[in-house]
Amino acid sequence: MAEPRRSQLTVRRERAILVGVILPKSTADPRDPLGELASLAKTAGAKVVGTILQRRQRIDAGTYVGSGKVKEIAALAIAENADVIIFDNDLSPGQIGSLETIINKEADSPAMGGIKVLDRSELILDIFATRAQTHEAKLQVELAQMQYTYPRLTRMWGHLERIAGGAPAGIGTRGPGEQQLEIDRRLVRKRISRLRDEIEQIQQRKTRLVAERTAEHFTICIVGYTNAGKSTLFNTLTGAGTYADDKLFATLDTKTRAWNLERGAQVLLSDTVGFVRDLPHNLVASFRATLEEAVHADLLLHVLDVGHPHAQQQFDSVHKVLTEIGVTAKPELLLLNKIDAPEGEQNFPEWRTLHPDAIPLSAKTGRGVDRLLTSVLTHVKGQLIEATLEADAANGRLLAFIETHCQILDRKFKDRRIILRVTMSKKVCDDLSRNDQLTVKPIEKAI
Repeated sequence: MAEPRRSQLTVRRERAILVGVILPKSTADPRDPLGELASLAKTAGAKVVGTILQRRQRIDAGTYVGSGKVKEIAALAIAENADVIIFDNDLSPGQIGSLETIINKEADSPAMGGIKVLDRSELILDIFATRAQTHEAKLQVELAQMQYTYPRLTRMWGHLERIAGGAPAGIGTRGPGEQQLEIDRRLVRKRISRLRDEIEQIQQRKTRLVAERTAEHFTICIVGYTNAGKSTLFNTLTGAGTYADDKLFATLDTKTRAWNLERGAQVLLSDTVGFVRDLPHNLVASFRATLEEAVHADLLLHVLDVGHPHAQQQFDSVHKVLTEIGVTAKPELLLLNKIDAPEGEQNFPEWRTLHPDAIPLSAKTGRGVDRLLTSVLTHVKGQLIEATLEADAANGRLLAFIETHCQILDRKFKDRRIILRVTMSKKVCDDLSRNDQLTVKPIEKAI
């Protein structure tokens, strides 16, 4: 027997109707309220065959949209032979159940095998599930899915109505037995607890690792809205070959690579998961370890697709998510990306007026990277110190370390000793100061 559609948490290759409800405090773009939802559906693999918008002062408790609009949605779904209805809003379990029941009754289709209803969070979770590659990302996505699914169990699978107890076997065992629903709930609770423990261990290791890297190196984190060009810029700057595509959430796993600005000024550059408006809270919590790089970074590179019609909304959404994960008052460079596109070239003057210090660039062609490099060096050199080092000229291992981690400004030899004038990070200076085979004399001068 074919598996009921509602048990398949995916919209790949399905015909979709998009529904948006515009409320007084809606965060949707008024110029194109369903534009982002359409992009999300396309990324998930669905084919959009129809859209419906509704403006309301308050939501309907039973169906979110009201009985009349539900019938309109059902009529469009029937006419377009739709498989799924996707809402650009978060629905309660009861609302999803009511919508599916009414729509499938109108369509004369069994509720468990007919048209299903998804909300925005479930769609994003589905995309994340298909994008996760590493063990850490897969665990985080599974936890978010479990937390989303748990309160919705009664509406999702028909087998939950079955009874597992069987026939009574004697005194104390009579009764219908435990409902399959309770069995599933208990299994989900156990799995959530196990996932939380495992992710907590990963987060602790990640926090320690990031903290150690931050102490030793100047760290830079690329942030921005999904599909803004972060991974393309990361590849351009480091040659890392990270996967980049014109799709939402192409990157879910943080990548960190060395970026050589100049000798003695090597930094660590990290690429992060893309942000999106109204990101499900479970995903924000689950991906906190992934976003740990942004929390501890010395500098943020905020990549913005300046040619996107919703650029301002995306700019605001990124800062909202950064605030949610505790990133505040962090030095930031705004990068106005995709200025080589006609839309980017057209919108750039307005953004330059609003943000005079923003850097225009094309991550794809490398245009503007030189100016970015200069700006980053200005921030990095503010964290560098100048010093003189004196050591035995025959100490090859120590000298090799200095050559690698410092920028040599001058060198002199005197009585089998070498005297170097260098610039280096404060952490490297601290490490070298503890070496009894080396004399370190910092020069009190800001670079």
